[in-house]
Amino acid sequence: MSQTVVLKVGMSCEGCAGAVKRVLGKMEGVESYDIDLKEQKVTVKGNVQPESVLQTVSKTGKKTTFWEGEGSTEPETKPTAVAVA
Repeated sequence: MSQTVVLKVGMSCEGCAGAVKRVLGKMEGVESYDIDLKEQKVTVKGNVQPESVLQTVSKTGKKTTFWEGEGSTEPETKPTAVAVA
């Protein structure tokens, strides 16, 4: 079954992105992938397990985590403190 896995990968240059491309290119089940260096976002499509994609990309030595839901990038809203006179 084909699915999409989105990762946040700590890439700082084209060389970093190249390392990620190399491991994804060898990975079984990968149909396509997109690497956004600016966003540090890697989107992988294919017949793959999210955990194995994460482990494969982690082998590059880059900090790799699952991309959090779009809403979670919002800063947490803390209740405003009310000063008591």
